[in-house]
Amino acid sequence: MINTKELWKNCLGQIENDVSKANFSTWFRNTCILKEDAGIIYIGVPNEFVRDWLKNKYHKLITKTIADFFDTMRAVEYSITKIEGIQEEVKNQNNASFINKELPLKDLYNINKEDNLNPRYKFDSFIVGSFNELAYAAAQAIIAKPGMSYNPFFVYGGTGLGKTHLIQGIGNSVKEKYPDKKVHYITLEKFATDLVNSFQFGNNKANSFKEKYRKYDLLIIDDIQFIGKMEKTQEELFHTFNTFYENNKQIVFSSDKHPNFIPGLEDRLKSRFAAGMIVDVSEPEYESRLAILKVKLQEFGINLDEEVVQYIASSIQGNIRELEGSLNTIICQYRLKNRPISLNEVKTLLKNNIKPKKGVVIKDIVKIIADFYNLEEAEIYEKTRRKEIVKARQVVMYILREDFNISYPLIGQKLGGKDHTTVIHSHLKIKSSIKTDASLVSELEQIRILFK
Repeated sequence: MINTKELWKNCLGQIENDVSKANFSTWFRNTCILKEDAGIIYIGVPNEFVRDWLKNKYHKLITKTIADFFDTMRAVEYSITKIEGIQEEVKNQNNASFINKELPLKDLYNINKEDNLNPRYKFDSFIVGSFNELAYAAAQAIIAKPGMSYNPFFVYGGTGLGKTHLIQGIGNSVKEKYPDKKVHYITLEKFATDLVNSFQFGNNKANSFKEKYRKYDLLIIDDIQFIGKMEKTQEELFHTFNTFYENNKQIVFSSDKHPNFIPGLEDRLKSRFAAGMIVDVSEPEYESRLAILKVKLQEFGINLDEEVVQYIASSIQGNIRELEGSLNTIICQYRLKNRPISLNEVKTLLKNNIKPKKGVVIKDIVKIIADFYNLEEAEIYEKTRRKEIVKARQVVMYILREDFNISYPLIGQKLGGKDHTTVIHSHLKIKSSIKTDASLVSELEQIRILFK
């Protein structure tokens, strides 16, 4: 017989490290384990709303955490219990009124087991704005003619910007439009693991691996940025790509960086990626953030004052994931209080979500850019005409002026006592070069991601 009180205490200690303080206090404060029966853990919650929120948002975390401490767990179920009577009900476990049928761990995810696609990633809920419109247009062209337009398709950008939604949206749309086509989504990690396992069991297993991945009409590989040091995986991916390309089959990749800046990536793969279409997804601008919020509110069936929605859109300037997280906080309060939330209340709720605008530290900017170009920080300040150092120094000056609006004289002063006219020249030189130098544009995009 397990000690449920001690088990839940240990679980809460772990969960508290994995969620924000506000979310932990809101959702886990008045919960307990009511009982364990044949591997099923029954959790007591104070009301229906908390029950639904834990099921929809934290069920995966809860089951994983409990399984870490109780390895014979089979499932988790929830029971609505009065807050003031929660301890009493723990003592009288047999009287608990439980809900939810048993949910085995293998069924925790709403994922199609044949193609690994999540059916909720559809384009009817995908917001298009200037930050992703090129990627979206390319995706639609691929759906219209898989294997014929933009093959391969390589989309890159920071975390939480909707890349997975986009590439899985392609997969779901192709499935729907062409029922006879075989679609498969996989992470690079899983692809590499399958390859390594095939080596351990001889040629038959290796051939089976090749047959498995080359039978698809659309192959989507996520997180390709980790491939740099995987020589065998790069070789197999190269041959897999050639097979797809020669047979007019579509292949799609996602990454957090441009292929030119994936360390250790072979030139032959860079060349293959460049043969199709490489497109970036950036952070959404205000109008797109506003549209995303309105779509999410519609999904939740909640109305907020326009002034409140505009405040959220203007204040949360990070990625889409951060925006949705802030909205979830507000929706939680809306439902708990069962009334509209005022602008002042929203400002209070989001005060810890809004990132303060930090004063720029020029030395930090110099270090980031020097590291990017594989230079020593001190070299940026040296009086030298070495081409690679001059370029890096010009980029530093451009970024400081363009992104942080630092005055020309101050930039010159901080970069080794350069005259302000030198800074102006450097700024204009980079500004002019990016009009025709696509490689430089990509470099600047990668550098700016490092500032986030």
